[in-house]
Amino acid sequence: MAFVGFQLTAVAVPVQVYELTGSSFWVGMLGAVGFVPLVIFGLWGGAVADAVDRRRLLMVSCAVLWACTGVLFVHALLGFNSLAVLLGVVAVQAAGFAAASSARGAIVPRLLPVELVPAANTLSFTAGNVGMVLGPLLAALLLSRWSFALVYAVDAALFSLVLYAALRLPALPPLGTTVPPGLRSVLDGLAFIATRPVLLMSFIVDILAMVLAMPRALFPERAEQLGGEGTVGWLFAALAIGSVLAGLSSGWIGRVRRQGIALVLAVLAWALAVAFAGFARSLWLTVLLLAVAGAADLVSAVYRQTILQTYAPDEMRGRMQGVFIVVVAGGPRLGDLRAGATAASFGIGVSWIGGALLCAALVGFALLVPSLRKYEAQR
Repeated sequence: MAFVGFQLTAVAVPVQVYELTGSSFWVGMLGAVGFVPLVIFGLWGGAVADAVDRRRLLMVSCAVLWACTGVLFVHALLGFNSLAVLLGVVAVQAAGFAAASSARGAIVPRLLPVELVPAANTLSFTAGNVGMVLGPLLAALLLSRWSFALVYAVDAALFSLVLYAALRLPALPPLGTTVPPGLRSVLDGLAFIATRPVLLMSFIVDILAMVLAMPRALFPERAEQLGGEGTVGWLFAALAIGSVLAGLSSGWIGRVRRQGIALVLAVLAWALAVAFAGFARSLWLTVLLLAVAGAADLVSAVYRQTILQTYAPDEMRGRMQGVFIVVVAGGPRLGDLRAGATAASFGIGVSWIGGALLCAALVGFALLVPSLRKYEAQR
């Protein structure tokens, strides 16, 4: 249920910004203002996760996220319409989200044997995508009948479950020798990635997928073209619908040995499905094609996360997860900025379709990297 609440706010904030400004550019700016804190606190949070009790870090960062939702609730309840407040809260949310995600990703391989990590990642991504289906649809219902304040209140109530779950975790102090969190430890983590082509390429293909082919910032404008306010929830939910369906039929994912090739092919499928969705002229065909893209995205996400968690030693996992969350969450934010700015300058068609096709063309070159092409699952 906490995933549902998170998605309520993820839909309500861009819709609120679009109502205030009438511009996809400012919706895209939500990604821009969150990017810098996401990078800083993703990298720093990963370094902290390798030096302190990961459970404690998770609890503190989740408390920050809960407080941000409370600010959004009060802002809406009192009838304020401040774009600056919305942008500021998004920036703080990005910092809390980055630190929480760095800790959470590093916890998984501490709790489970290596052969169960792909299944655990699939379950986690599927649960998140269930929230991404139900959250946008519920958000659209609440916004059409009630108010932004109610949406944020429901999110705050549901997010309390996350705090409870963090309290239930066992203590997870660092193993072995620790490095004090700081610039040196961050640079050590980046150097580790730079000298491992498999990890480096897995990050590069994800950046291309999210920056060039993520159409999320265009959903409010596209909803107007396809039928109005009631359709925006379906567009936000469509990617997650496909991811959930893929997750429910995902038993084969853990049996694939050539994970490098599988990762690249999944990203190619994502980009092409997004491009075809840009050509669609009906709501339901657009939703169907976005769902196909979402299914491909789940597959690529599971392989990226599994490769990272099983390839890196435990003393590096926090920093690896920090970089991972910077790429996975920062990429879509840059994608929002790119999509909004491009749509404002050249139109929604060029932004949506052109970006996705360029992504497909560039990602195909990743198969020319031997270490990624030959990479097989760890045992």
